[in-house]
Amino acid sequence: MPSEKNLELDELDQLKRGRGPQTKAQPGPDEELDVPSDALGTAARLWSAAAGQRWRLVVAALCSVLYVAGSLGATAYSAGLIDHLWANIQAAFAAGEPFVVSLDNAGIEILTFMGIWTAAWAAYTVQALVMASFAERLNLGLRGQIADKLSRLPLSYYDAHQPGDTISRATNDLDKISEVLQRGLLQLLIAVSMVGGAIILMATYDLMLTGVFVAFALVASGVTKLVTAQTLKLAAARQAALGELTGRVEEAYSGRAVIKAFGREDASMAEIAAAAEDLAETSATADFVTNGIAPAIRLLMRLCQVTVGLLAGGMLVMGQISVGVFQAFFQYVMQASEPLTQLSLTVNMLQGALAAAERVFALVDEPEVVPDPAVPAPLPEPVRGRVAFEHVRFGYASDRPLMRDVSLVAEPGQKVAIVGATGAGKTTLINLLMRFYEVDGGRITLDGVDTRELTRAELRRQFGMVLQDAWLFEGTITENIAYGKLGATREEVEAAARAAHVDFFVRTLPHGYDTMLSNDAENISQGQRQLLTIARAMLTDPAILILDEATSSVDTRTEQAIVRAMEAIMENRTSFVIAHRLSTIVDADLILVMEKGNIIEQGTHEELLAAGGAYAELYRSQFA
Repeated sequence: MPSEKNLELDELDQLKRGRGPQTKAQPGPDEELDVPSDALGTAARLWSAAAGQRWRLVVAALCSVLYVAGSLGATAYSAGLIDHLWANIQAAFAAGEPFVVSLDNAGIEILTFMGIWTAAWAAYTVQALVMASFAERLNLGLRGQIADKLSRLPLSYYDAHQPGDTISRATNDLDKISEVLQRGLLQLLIAVSMVGGAIILMATYDLMLTGVFVAFALVASGVTKLVTAQTLKLAAARQAALGELTGRVEEAYSGRAVIKAFGREDASMAEIAAAAEDLAETSATADFVTNGIAPAIRLLMRLCQVTVGLLAGGMLVMGQISVGVFQAFFQYVMQASEPLTQLSLTVNMLQGALAAAERVFALVDEPEVVPDPAVPAPLPEPVRGRVAFEHVRFGYASDRPLMRDVSLVAEPGQKVAIVGATGAGKTTLINLLMRFYEVDGGRITLDGVDTRELTRAELRRQFGMVLQDAWLFEGTITENIAYGKLGATREEVEAAARAAHVDFFVRTLPHGYDTMLSNDAENISQGQRQLLTIARAMLTDPAILILDEATSSVDTRTEQAIVRAMEAIMENRTSFVIAHRLSTIVDADLILVMEKGNIIEQGTHEELLAAGGAYAELYRSQFA
């Protein structure tokens, strides 16, 4: 694909305005605190996305309710059980007999108590397993939507969004949704049910003790709410500091050769150290506040338990409550304390998950490329390669047109050169030809067929493209050359390599064509990388060739050899050559001179020199 630098600079600046470094996604106003702007709407979309999996959520919710009911019910049952046991123990003691538990003497009650807790444990286990399955299946569905979406997004989306932003939405945000759904959603339901149910059951025993617990609970909730707001701000600051450090490390790694060349190692290390120190300080503050709130709330609830224990103990001594009620009430206080501690934090987790879901859905809702025609038009066989631009209009931004009325005809077999200053629109012309962008007006035809009536796959199958930036993936040299032609044989790969003058240097490598290229193919030179991309284009044997300054990274001698090879492969093929060195295109059948997106001159080398216009001036500037 064309690189971002090939876009016109002012248009690209408009597309990217407001974006930060690509190592992190920049939060918007609502994202700064990781709070969703439309929580209900996002939750409704998640519910819709869970179609087919909702029964799992229903089962998990029912199991959570059974778990809460079992936990609270077991505590209520224990009150009568303890009173029963205490009465039997006292009776046995009064009779001077040992107390023995049997089926007739509290044994059935104890087994029933154990059965209630076993049922509660089973319900909790089932809800955990079912919820994990629900979350992961929902995550898988969303990942599938994103994967499909990325293949349907126009090139303009990738020009306008940093890679880190898109990757973060497809990985970090989805992981966050899955994690919170597995732990946070039902945890919130359990916490609310447990606290509410415990308070109701406590009130059936004693209203005064219940009032003491509620008072402590309100204080704990208020403290949690105040601290949570600061926690979100500190978390955002920590993410910003982490992004800054990541950006500086990536920059230092990518530019390590330049840093060494200018002796800037110490300065670079100092900058990274400063960013790391800032991250450490921010993380320490964030961790202290985040991890300190839970112990603080637990301290309050322990004070609540002590207060309730003292008051209930006094009531027990006075005979106002029984031993069973005393221990049951104390259990309810403990059962409600921990969920209360986690309640506000769980709400914040859910807010973060909804904010992450909003970012995911924002990606899913991005405008897509114009779909391929349902019934594509057929191309003539064989494809001759006649290309025509007919009054084409185009602009990267709708209110800022770049091309206003571009017309040209490239006859079959012609070599068409495109020249002009940086930002003149040369690569834009190719982008439109390949349908990386859609024209705003006019049309482009291939052998008389409007390219919009073809599928993109069929259209691009007719082109072989060599970009100025040599892109290679991790794999063997053979796999990289054969990338554009599925099922290419080793003989075909080697023949293309010989035609591109690649074969000699490949055979000097320890493993030849089986040499692995990794880490941006840094084990070979830039010129050799570009030769491999040229061999890749030769292997596809296309009807039309596009060469975007394809020899810019090779020496003059190699360039001459490649030019000869290109002349052979371009024979009887239409070819478009973007060139800055005019010496490489003096033999072109047609030279297009572009300026500010429009063609201002066209003709052969001799015709344009004789005209004494922009081309002649450009030519003289290079050969004066």
